Amino acid sequence: MLRLAISGCLTLILPFAFGATSFAASPGPGDWPEWRGPNSNGVAEADQAPPVEWSSTKNVIWKTKVPGRGHSSPTVVGERIFLATADEANQKQGVLAFDRKTGEQVWITEISSGGFPKQHKKNTQATATIACDGERLFVTFHHHNKITLAALSLDGNVEWKKEIGPFHPQLYEYGYAPSPILYGTTVIVAADYEKGGWIAAFDGKSGDEVWRTKRPFMLSFSSPVVADVAGREQLLISGCSLVASYDPQTGKPLWDVEATTMATCGTIVWDGDLIFASGGYPKPETVCIRADGSKEVLWTNSQKCYEQSMMAVDGYVYCLTDKGVAYCWRGSDGEEMWKERLSGPVSASPVLVGDTIYQSNEGGTTFVFKANPERFEEVAVNRLGDESFASPAICGGRIYLRVADNSGNNRQEYLYCIGK
Repeated sequence: MLRLAISGCLTLILPFAFGATSFAASPGPGDWPEWRGPNSNGVAEADQAPPVEWSSTKNVIWKTKVPGRGHSSPTVVGERIFLATADEANQKQGVLAFDRKTGEQVWITEISSGGFPKQHKKNTQATATIACDGERLFVTFHHHNKITLAALSLDGNVEWKKEIGPFHPQLYEYGYAPSPILYGTTVIVAADYEKGGWIAAFDGKSGDEVWRTKRPFMLSFSSPVVADVAGREQLLISGCSLVASYDPQTGKPLWDVEATTMATCGTIVWDGDLIFASGGYPKPETVCIRADGSKEVLWTNSQKCYEQSMMAVDGYVYCLTDKGVAYCWRGSDGEEMWKERLSGPVSASPVLVGDTIYQSNEGGTTFVFKANPERFEEVAVNRLGDESFASPAICGGRIYLRVADNSGNNRQEYLYCIGK
């Protein structure tokens, strides 16, 4: 069965912003401005010392309730933290802002209402992570069989909102997952489905379409990424049984390789001139490709990092598979350096701080271990909540985690700030 990375019980989203004061800040060294952080690869600033151990009573600076349900990871810019959320009972989707110092909710803005599609039980109607260029927030939602892209001021005012393309999968009605990404003054959005997928760029200030490129007629869920690899900037995305590269300025296809599987959820990672991708349906596969246009596949294996992304650093690739087994492979040839059974299932993606990897599973456990190719070196195992699908944001020496507690039918999401 096709299983999607993605999580039930929500509260009403108010259709306006409230309590907001004027706020503006450019993403800086202490921020986490979009999916997979400031470098788009899960690598955080090395010059910080976030805690490696925490619990409900240890190293928690604050904890605040999150109304609604969603898997969007925290976006942290200046003195604010932003999340997408959905009130599934009333079919409303919106954006939340919290004070970074106190965790107090500052404002909430409704973006859309009605038209919620069917989805996998582990998906949400607010799965895409918000991107922030320092002036605007960019968020995507799926409703009425279309994708809406909205730009908000950092005070929560909607500057523009547009329906940017169809998304109506029927073979597998599992919902939408890709996050918008930033490139220069544009926002890039992908939507792969069997009726005609697409990837497109939009001007961040006006919302005008800059370019649009057709994608294969297959369903997939991965977020794209722009990487400076093999001597040029490349817009990379996996899924639809391909690993594909585009010119991020024009959308022109550069190359593609038949690899991975039909459905992928993780975002491509890279190291030097090599890129790495993994998928899970209809068969598991992890692949390494030389990104110079030669279409050379250097190695593959049958491990499954389906929902989660991987971590590539200093010539090695680290991952925690769907089944909860941690692996380290040598990037150049795929040789297994070590493996260690932890626990799964896994949907969140890892974050690297210095030489330390933070990786959460779906049950609220975060494993902390060293990026050491010689051996598996556990640092700590931490638990908060009963669900953890969103990836952590680690910046300014603090960890921001979105989790959920389940008590019978009473599900409540929380945002934690972990620090010393």
